Amino acid sequence: MSREAKSLPWHQTFWWSVRRELWEHRALWQAPLAVACVILVGFLISTSRLPNAMRTIEVSSNAVEAAYSFMTLGVLLCAILVVIFYALGALHGERRDRSILFWKSLPVSDLTTVLAKAFVPLVIAPALVFAIAFVAHLVMLVWSIVVLLVNGLDPGVLLSHLPFPFLWLALARGLVILTLWYAPVVGWLLLVSVWARRAPIHWAVGPLFALAVFERVAFNSSHLMGTIVGHLAEGAAQAFSVDAKGQVPISELADLDPMRFLGEPGLWLGLALTAAFLALAARLRRYRDPI
Repeated sequence: MSREAKSLPWHQTFWWSVRRELWEHRALWQAPLAVACVILVGFLISTSRLPNAMRTIEVSSNAVEAAYSFMTLGVLLCAILVVIFYALGALHGERRDRSILFWKSLPVSDLTTVLAKAFVPLVIAPALVFAIAFVAHLVMLVWSIVVLLVNGLDPGVLLSHLPFPFLWLALARGLVILTLWYAPVVGWLLLVSVWARRAPIHWAVGPLFALAVFERVAFNSSHLMGTIVGHLAEGAAQAFSVDAKGQVPISELADLDPMRFLGEPGLWLGLALTAAFLALAARLRRYRDPI
């Protein structure tokens, strides 16, 4: 090992580790992009009905925003699925294909490797979702305006029902909240990935399910399952509603105030668990050998 390699600063090894993850796991951006393209083609075809709809019915804001919301939802759900499978295989895959021997020979610490693998779902993936949705929205908006102009209609009516850039600001805020809220899930999946010898998805879900069944049988209660399901459900409500219950959707700039979310005890408890999961994953990786 050369002296130059030993003297590489931490930020360089970290960024090279992140780039390696993106190079090896291209589905992180290819899958959401493919979903966006499919939805976009469907939208472009559907705009053949747009001029007639603008002439004959009263257009509501909810109806106009529905297509843009569907695009965002499709890209987001696809990214979530990709992130789940990525996190489950991120540390397990390198043991299965024995590449862990090569990566451990490099001047990159276990902590740097784990942090780089956590950085991808916690930072890169949300940024990709926003970028893909943003570009798709622009294409949808420009195409709709062109269709209306070609048919001699005023696109101002359409634009009046699309509160850009508010929708993009709300999306960016929602993605940040979702990432922070679900960070413990990513940490747990990475911990299971480095620990399990096979079928990490079974070990990620199985123990929690077994504990929930034991609690139900032994104490006739379901506090554990209720806590887990409640926390997962609350994430989307925290991200896209005012009352954190999903009943009052965000509709104006004042609703984007992050102070209510930052005061949630569940947020800070979750981030503490995330830090503990990642630290333990880095510790375990040090002693893990190929499978």
